[in-house]
Amino acid sequence: MEIIRITDDNRQLVDPQWLARSEAVHRQLRPQITPDYVGKMLAVFASGGEMCIVEHEDRVAGIAVFRCFENTHVGRKFYVDDLITDENLRSGGVGHALLAFLEELARQRGCSGIELDSGTQRTRAHQFYFREGFVIPSFAFRKEFN
Repeated sequence: MEIIRITDDNRQLVDPQWLARSEAVHRQLRPQITPDYVGKMLAVFASGGEMCIVEHEDRVAGIAVFRCFENTHVGRKFYVDDLITDENLRSGGVGHALLAFLEELARQRGCSGIELDSGTQRTRAHQFYFREGFVIPSFAFRKEFN
């Protein structure tokens, strides 16, 4: 397994081929992403997002989309938008490798931790996050607009 950065520290795309190859795995978590996957991800990168993948046997085994920013609550915040392991490769260390990479990157950037949200229905993912040392510090609230 190897971690490959899709974007650099300036959120610039550095590996368009791996980005394109990531779409099928990314849609396992986010099937609603627009048909123009690359265009959508470029917009995410332009708004502060970054991306890396886990390559295993010349295929995308996992993906992380993340961002680092300043806020009033925690200061320097490292937030993971998406963390996906290919459904055929789960429980094989891919998610752990992604989180270890992200933790090191967050530490290098002066963040005190990593945050992410996970849908209430994703109980297997929650078990994984608890094993990785995550806790639930608060509720997340959302109001949808019609």
